[in-house]
Amino acid sequence: MTTTSSPKPPEAAGEVNSDDTVATRPQDATTPPEVVAEQVAALTPRQTIQAISGLMMGMFVAILAGTVVSTALPRIIHDLGASQSSYTWVITLELLTMTATVPLWGKLADLYNNKLLVQLSLGFFVVGSLVAGFAPNIEVLLGSRVLQGLGAGGLTALVQIVMAAIIPPRELGRYSGIFGAIFASATVGGPLLGGFLVDSPLGWRACFLIGVPFVLAAIVLLQRTLKLPTVRREVKIDWWGAFLITAGVSTLLVWSSFAGSKFEWASGWSFVLVAVALVALMAAVLVERRHPEPIIPMDLFRNRTVTLSIVASALVGVAMFGGSVFLAQYFQIAQGYSPTKAGLMSLPMILGMMVASTIAGGLITKYGRWKIYVVVGSVLLPIGLALFGTIDAHTSKYMLWAFMIILGVGIGLVMQNLVLAAQNDVPARELGAATSAVSFFRSMGGTIGVSVLGAILANKVTETLNPGGASSGGSNAVPNIAELPEQARTAVENAYGAATADLFMMSVPFAVLALIAVLFIKEKALLTTSGAERRAHEEQAGKLDA
Repeated sequence: MTTTSSPKPPEAAGEVNSDDTVATRPQDATTPPEVVAEQVAALTPRQTIQAISGLMMGMFVAILAGTVVSTALPRIIHDLGASQSSYTWVITLELLTMTATVPLWGKLADLYNNKLLVQLSLGFFVVGSLVAGFAPNIEVLLGSRVLQGLGAGGLTALVQIVMAAIIPPRELGRYSGIFGAIFASATVGGPLLGGFLVDSPLGWRACFLIGVPFVLAAIVLLQRTLKLPTVRREVKIDWWGAFLITAGVSTLLVWSSFAGSKFEWASGWSFVLVAVALVALMAAVLVERRHPEPIIPMDLFRNRTVTLSIVASALVGVAMFGGSVFLAQYFQIAQGYSPTKAGLMSLPMILGMMVASTIAGGLITKYGRWKIYVVVGSVLLPIGLALFGTIDAHTSKYMLWAFMIILGVGIGLVMQNLVLAAQNDVPARELGAATSAVSFFRSMGGTIGVSVLGAILANKVTETLNPGGASSGGSNAVPNIAELPEQARTAVENAYGAATADLFMMSVPFAVLALIAVLFIKEKALLTTSGAERRAHEEQAGKLDA
């Protein structure tokens, strides 16, 4: 637990408690800002690396948990005797919970000790993983996925917030590059690891349990090394805002997930769900404008950099997730690769992301310029998507690798640097809200993009294979290529190849709009003080003004 000692004279402020947390106390109004900054800057370079290692370990396992289950799902559903609809919910529930709670965790980071919140997120994740690993039925498994999503939502927001709190923006580029590499590795490693575990004597339950020791190790490492200031002040929780935002976002995500499969896009269910979501979100805006501690401060959207970063992130999410998520399916159905080989085929894109984010991060730290990399990445994104818009079932794997490298480099240059731009241009007291807002809208864009483009793909494949047949509301089962006769197999491969190409081409306009938004972001010099130091300066300035 994080504790705050009783007030002491100014010279005692900033001392380390027994739990290694730096406690910041009300400073004397005459305390110079440089003394305040010195009191906050408690981490040595070695401790910084150790703390970052703990954060990265937790984040890696959280991302891995979302991808490792995809390969194991058919076996899980069979062993638990669940229905096909449960197949979708095992994925959707974690995604809904994670996306909906990101802004809530971000706001809590502005109000409470971040170290405690990170450990709480990791705790939710451990409990969810243990319950999932020993789940006796599908109902318990679905409940565990909610807990995992809650933990993953916290880590998605808090890892970047904590990094910004202990590392100045000028130095943050290097670590953001590592973060991007971790994200890429977990994304591609999950399906490969899941396939291996399912086929091993350990079985599918190991997919949930394998990450628990690493998360526990991250908790211990962070407890020993992470020191963050705890500011004592009265807080008011925006419960109505939290409820309305969560209800509105969850309803919108449920609609985008099921429209086109469970019911038609233009139907009574669509009208009701969209109406409920819009009413909840409009009510949330009214609440947020009046509450003294809003979950998403409306003032954020007056900041040009933050607003454009949010818009660009949402559009990049649509283009990135909406297009690339269907590559694995394309490799398996249109090109006939096994699940494991399909995962390996994605390595060039992951490699492009890792190399681009790591190199760009180092250069940003060295020269202090970030916009050029975001612009170059935003140019490469529509180019890569447009190139994928030319593929078919017979496209050479070497051409596919080249296209994936271009797309991966574009994603690697854009994704984390938009967060960096927003973090660099907001007051420290709004650092959590700004970081989580950018991540939240990127996830929202990706979720809606996957849902909408997935429904379009199903429709196109159905129309190609069965003209005038089943509608979008039908049950479009994914075929098993290995069991089809040669003529039918060729038709299915061609249908999926053409439909996948169409999806990528549809993603191009979103990437172009993201480029336009990026071009209008004004580059500002990266700050050389950490978020904790800036927070101390702001607190001190407020006392001096008072």
